[in-house]
Amino acid sequence: MSEAVDHNKRVVSLLVKAISSGDLAVFEQLYTARAVNKAREWVKPFLKSFPDVTMDIVQMVGDGDTVVARLRCSGTHLGAWRGHPPTGRRFERVDEVYFFTFRHGLIDGGWGIEDNLTRFCQLGLIADSRLR
Repeated sequence: MSEAVDHNKRVVSLLVKAISSGDLAVFEQLYTARAVNKAREWVKPFLKSFPDVTMDIVQMVGDGDTVVARLRCSGTHLGAWRGHPPTGRRFERVDEVYFFTFRHGLIDGGWGIEDNLTRFCQLGLIADSRLR
């Protein structure tokens, strides 16, 4: 594995720690100038809805200027989220996968998928017991 890929994986690890601790100030050190504000605006509403969120890295793969991270996310629904008032319920170990692209050692973009069906069920936002 190249030093650049190792560096990029460390940056993603720092990002996961920053999100879990609610430290958006560190984004300046992790993202390019063109991506940092968009990244903050992506994360802020989620942290407001789930202020105790934790993310654990399950797997990370790097290739060239891309890092893919498989994460498990948990948190308590304490603020409005996607039009739903807070339930006070927790979601646990919801799978997420994100692709991060890098430029000059900083995150320059990202794209992800999240298992929101499981998250909605655990939060009681979907009542169909067949989906739990």
